[in-house]
Amino acid sequence: MTITAGPNARSSVEKIRDAALRSFATTGTATTSLRTVAATAGVSLGLVQHHFTTKAGLIKAVDDYVMAMVNETLSEPVTEPPGDSIADIGQRVTRLVIEHPDVVDYVGRALTDGSPLGRKLFDALAAMGAARWQQRRELGLTRPGLDPTWATLNPLVLALGTFILRAHVERHLPEPFATPTQLQRWQAAVDALLREGQIRR
Repeated sequence: MTITAGPNARSSVEKIRDAALRSFATTGTATTSLRTVAATAGVSLGLVQHHFTTKAGLIKAVDDYVMAMVNETLSEPVTEPPGDSIADIGQRVTRLVIEHPDVVDYVGRALTDGSPLGRKLFDALAAMGAARWQQRRELGLTRPGLDPTWATLNPLVLALGTFILRAHVERHLPEPFATPTQLQRWQAAVDALLREGQIRR
């Protein structure tokens, strides 16, 4: 991928990348053409090809951006856990939904499409979760006999499953999932489930 230096070039790259992200999240990478991305971004096909060369280059740019957003929002130092790490992670996840809805939608699609990004994201999130649960065990916060593998995987299933099944979940909510009230309800319910099921009182 070739990116021309300069503020104008950067803004056009971001515009194209964001248009591709929305299209990929909505219809998938296989059915999204460079021409569609160009039209969505309001730029010429030639400009898309100039910055990203091929569709594979554009997909890689979007995947790298999504991975960076997820890492930036959800990663935390494993040597200094916050006072309430369950609430902290919940707040990070809801912030991702609020601030980067297209990223969340693309993550859901990547996980169900079986793309390399989906596998990479899941493994990275599982590694973050395993490190957090190890800290909690060392601090004496987990209940006796807690299965470390499922302590890691269950919160992932709760969060990622909600992203993937969002359209179905919303049929049971009084308003869209991403509204502040519903996100607060979701976070409170998940936090309570994790605390009461896996954290020692």
